[in-house]
Formats: sequence, C-alpha cells, structure tokens
Amino acid sequence: MDRPAWAPEGVDMSQASPARMYDALLGGSHNFEIDRRAAELGKSLVPDLPRVALSNRAFLRRAVRFLVDSGVTQFLDIGSGIPTAGNVHEVAQEIDPNCKVLYADIDPVAVAHARAILGGNDNAAAIEADLRKPADLLTAAREVGLLDFEQPVGVLLFAVLHLLGDEDRPGETVTALHAAVPVGSFVAISHLTTATRPEDAAKLGANAANESKVGIHFRSREAITGFFDGWELLEPGVVELPLWRPESERDQHETPGRSLGLAGVARKA
Repeated sequence: MDRPAWAPEGVDMSQASPARMYDALLGGSHNFEIDRRAAELGKSLVPDLPRVALSNRAFLRRAVRFLVDSGVTQFLDIGSGIPTAGNVHEVAQEIDPNCKVLYADIDPVAVAHARAILGGNDNAAAIEADLRKPADLLTAAREVGLLDFEQPVGVLLFAVLHLLGDEDRPGETVTALHAAVPVGSFVAISHLTTATRPEDAAKLGANAANESKVGIHFRSREAITGFFDGWELLEPGVVELPLWRPESERDQHETPGRSLGLAGVARKA
C-alpha cells in the first residue's frame, strides 16, 4: 500500500482513524482506503450518516461566529481532525483577522495536514496531543505560546468526546479544561447521541467497535448535558445539531427529531 505524499512517515494505513473517516464523510481527500471503507460501511447501516457530519460542520461555523461576536479572540480546538474548508481559523479570522487558533489532535495525519495548511498564518498552529491526558495537552498548548491563558479562551470540543469511553473519564477532562481557562471563557461541545434514534446509534456504535476498531460512544441527552457541569449553559441549551441557533435553511442538514448529534455552548461565569 503506497503512502500518499501528504501522509507523514510511520502512520498506520491499516487502521481507520476517526479524523480521516470524518474527512471521508465530508467528501474530503485526506483519508486512506481503510477510512473510506469504514465510512461506506457506516453509510450502508445509516444512509443519512454524511448529513450528521455536515450538520456538525454547520454547528462549528455558527458556534465560532457566536463566540467571536461575544468577544472571544482565541480558540483551543481539541480533536480538530483534518482541516477542511470552513475550519475554525477561517471562520474566526474572516470576522477578526487577529483571532488566534490552536488546533490539537491525536492523529499525526491531521496535525501534519493542519501545519501544511497553516503555513504563513502566524495566528494559527497545530499540536499533536491526547485529550485523555488533559494536563499534558494543556502544557503543550501553553508551550506553543500562541494563546494567552490569562484571557478568555473558546474551548472547542466538536465531535470528539464521543471518542472517549466512560473509562477515560471525559467529564473529568472537561472539568480540567474548565479549571485551566479564566472567567469569560466558553466551551462548545457536539456529541453523538442515543436520544433520537437509539437503534441507529446502536448499529453505528457496534459497527465502529467491531468492524472499524474505532470506539464511538453514543450518549444520552442527560450524559451530554452533564459535560457542561460547572459552566453556565447558554440558550437554547443542549439541543439537536441543526437546532442550535440556526441562521438559515442551509443549516438544516438533518430533519429536527432525527439528528444523531446534540450540541451546546456554555460560558465560565
């Protein structure tokens, strides 16, 4: 199996990656055959699966725009994945060119591609880091020197907490991030859910674990809402992806009542 020129040396091309599977669902080109097969298998079980990816992308755009409008000028995007059109730095810097964005991901392909895209952008950078080790991640983020952790930070957790099992204690991870940022900071979370289509969620979760060997954990509305403990949850609360402050019909990638993802934004008061 030939390694594409954009893939770093040593990357395992025989194991599917959540970041590259997501890229495949969005129609991107920075994925391997194993990722495309995994994405296609998911689509065979739930044909509208790509709409979840599009819906999550639309939430990203709206949430980042809201945070910039709220005065946030620096972002820590954890589990950022493969950068594609409309990524955080593009959305934020279109409004305010001085916005700073630090991407963090465990996937070396995602990080390598991010660094290639960000070349020449002094207000954006990418690091390889593991969300399951928040202390190490935060140390690495501070060492970059891009973000000022004495000023409000937008902590972005788009479609990443569902990659952590309960044994990884994702709630404690969010609490650690809350403790690391000052008052006036925000967190934005999107997460796959069992709340709307439990049978489809069960099929996709089992497929991911047994076929793709990627752990994806669909959670209840109550469990996802629990990630915001300690934060001031903003209106409209934890809702289906297309229902979080939609701006137009183009945000309606999924029919309300059928979205496989929930989302919310909160502030550190």
